[in-house]
Amino acid sequence: MEFDNYKIALLEAEQSEAFFNLIENNRVRLEDFFAGTVSKTRTLEETLQYCREIEQRIADKTYFPFIIIDTNTSKFVGLVDVKNIDWNIPKAELGSFIDKDYEGKGIVTKATQLVIHTVVETHRFKKLLCRANSRNLGSVSVILKNGFELEGTIRRDYKTTKGEIVDLNYYGRIFD
Repeated sequence: MEFDNYKIALLEAEQSEAFFNLIENNRVRLEDFFAGTVSKTRTLEETLQYCREIEQRIADKTYFPFIIIDTNTSKFVGLVDVKNIDWNIPKAELGSFIDKDYEGKGIVTKATQLVIHTVVETHRFKKLLCRANSRNLGSVSVILKNGFELEGTIRRDYKTTKGEIVDLNYYGRIFD
């Protein structure tokens, strides 16, 4: 998938260094709501092992991490991931983030739109959902611009890395 000067592709193990650099450059921003990814990518060696695990999860169709790559620099600038997949329905959750130097440019909004189209066409998901803390205005904006509707707020639903228990808004989008 491509748009403007960005390419979107599934993460591969041999890209672990670029993935590590993306996480490292944004670690403080990501630690609360991408806690699992942050905790498994503390070193380049840990990141390589994590990327190998991810490749298996892709093969098992339990996780699809789409990396956003700036084609001018080959730099990894963001992620849109498809997780918590329930093939019985089928439904999945989307998450996303963008590098601090690229935020506010609509990149993750467009990338999310393309990922949604691809996974709905390829895997025939009937529902996609997103969770976001109401204070995360960037994520809420991406979610709403991609046609998701607020389904409700689950109170005290998530514990951040800092130990704060926060409410999360749940957004859903239905597909035929």
